[in-house]
Amino acid sequence: MSEEIKTLELNTGDTVTKSRMKWIRRISQTAMLFVIGEFGFYGIFRCPFAVPYVSCVNCPVVQCPGRWMVYPFWIALGMSVIFFGRAFCGWACPGGLISELLSGISNIGKKIKRSVDAKMHLIKYLVLITCLFIWLSSSNPRWAIPIRTGEFWASVSLTFQHADNLWLVRTLSILGLMVLGGILGSLWCRYLCPTGGALEGLRRFGFFQMRKTVECNDCGLCLKECKMNTQPENHNCINCGDCLKSCPSDAIYFGRKGRR
Repeated sequence: MSEEIKTLELNTGDTVTKSRMKWIRRISQTAMLFVIGEFGFYGIFRCPFAVPYVSCVNCPVVQCPGRWMVYPFWIALGMSVIFFGRAFCGWACPGGLISELLSGISNIGKKIKRSVDAKMHLIKYLVLITCLFIWLSSSNPRWAIPIRTGEFWASVSLTFQHADNLWLVRTLSILGLMVLGGILGSLWCRYLCPTGGALEGLRRFGFFQMRKTVECNDCGLCLKECKMNTQPENHNCINCGDCLKSCPSDAIYFGRKGRR
């Protein structure tokens, strides 16, 4: 009986710890939604450039916070990669939060075979390369002309009415793929997001991340917990920590490599 009580206490403690960490992450995501959410919304709905979030200092949309936020944002993002790998996607990205909440209504993404997933995750690198090509080789052309300043949604409506077809295709594609990607199990974050592609390429250099020890026996329980359908130190790991207490071998930890 004492062993059963001990096991119950252990399981209860793990559940409490996991729940606490989940709520801390939700608080972080919500806070960052208020900090950079407006920047994110302007980039989708009102940014006149082909590639948003990179040419903000030259943007004629004077209300957009990106005019003063763009450099601090990218510097902070770069620092976060150095210290925490791709944690921005799991702890701070407004798009990641929306995608994750939408993915809660579908389990389709987790049904994708690992062999297929290993190839599909490369798509986001192609999207990233395309964005870099448009930005650098074509000087990030304007595909929309801001019609007016003033009330946000009225300006959005006029932008949609008078923008170039390329801008409409870009914007509607982003919106549609984000919604579809969320419903189909975070497919946007896993396979399509160019920022995610940039962070994924640098993720391995992060000092503090979710990691596995030699005790890992590939039981797959962490995959069932993970919204990104991955494992620590594998592609698409966003250091969310949902897997931390799922491992029966206690083979998952957060920290520097080999420092457990």
